[in-house]
Amino acid sequence: MSTNTATKILGLHHVTAMSGDPQTNIDFYAGILGLRMVKVTVNFDDPHTYHLYYGDGLGRPGTLMTFFPWPGARKGNVGIGQVGVTAFSIPKGSMDFWVNRLSEAGVPFFGPEERFGDQVLSFVDPDEMPLELVESSEGDPRDAQPWNGLGADVAIRGFHSVELWLGKMEGMEALLQEIMGLSLVGVDQGRSRLAANGNLPGNRVDLVHRPGTPFGTTGVGTVHHMAWRVESVVEQEALRQTLERAGLRVTEIVERNYFQSIYFRTPGGVLFEVATDGPGFDIDEPLATMGTTLQLPEQYEAMRGELQRTLPDLVLPDGTVVTK
Repeated sequence: MSTNTATKILGLHHVTAMSGDPQTNIDFYAGILGLRMVKVTVNFDDPHTYHLYYGDGLGRPGTLMTFFPWPGARKGNVGIGQVGVTAFSIPKGSMDFWVNRLSEAGVPFFGPEERFGDQVLSFVDPDEMPLELVESSEGDPRDAQPWNGLGADVAIRGFHSVELWLGKMEGMEALLQEIMGLSLVGVDQGRSRLAANGNLPGNRVDLVHRPGTPFGTTGVGTVHHMAWRVESVVEQEALRQTLERAGLRVTEIVERNYFQSIYFRTPGGVLFEVATDGPGFDIDEPLATMGTTLQLPEQYEAMRGELQRTLPDLVLPDGTVVTK
């Protein structure tokens, strides 16, 4: 599979998952975890469904957890060929705060335990999707952009890493190292850690070989896809062509308003996206009030009246009702 590429992968961009009730999702990710609601829009392929974006106070790539909420939809099963665990980075010295916060919120957890010298707290969200909070031994160099009342000393900085569950390792290792330019930075407890653009929180992916684990099924409580960062469409198109030369089926560049994307299925079965850093989430509403008003892509603006009637009301942790 070896194909040289000069494309610079900057790290993780976002993780997109499927949830049930949108208000329950908000109460957990914005309320308990303290993430900012960065954008309320709709699924560009299914406008009768919300697409909710959470992140840090600026909505920066590498901090963005997004959801398609489908109340009453079928429950999925996390398994081979999926993102098995999404891990968030917390500041050095904040683990006790998060243990107490989850305890007070009635969220069961396991740990903290040590992995790669870091402290890891494991739990699930209301739809039973696996999550972790990781306190890195070296700290997280990203500047704090806290939201929802959490201080800079404890607020989630963004992603730490994602964990991929695989039936075989060889094809994924080759893709990530030989084509996408990641480096192997360590092996611990049966997992291989690779990193892009320096071994820092937000740039890491853990490959976990789980022979005998059933293949994952898409549905509520599972990750739909994960996205990597590139600076612009120039790097994105270069990578797209490189992936095609390696025999992978890759989409054309897709316009997502806040970034541009390409998608492809990996040898391990995981759906990858590669997204540009810009233009960003403040192109259609001011930074100070992002996430408080339903934003529709141009092709669905004529449907706003219908969507106002059919989409459920949403309330943010501070009591703000999202304007539809």
